[in-house]
Amino acid sequence: MAKQSAAKKARKGSDNMIISKSRTKACASINVAGDFYSALDAKVREMIGRAEKRASDNGRKTLRPYDL
Repeated sequence: MAKQSAAKKARKGSDNMIISKSRTKACASINVAGDFYSALDAKVREMIGRAEKRASDNGRKTLRPYDL
């Protein structure tokens, strides 16, 4: 089975979020709109995708904090 990129995973929908709605809400000091979670999830997946590309371009198979 081939690995899927972060962008492809994001297209699957909100049923497979990598962020925690309850933890996100607990972290915010104001109310959180329902559609905020999917937007945050998409941004996180985008960041992971860019970090994967950077690591790969540098010949690594491990993500490091500086890849963000």
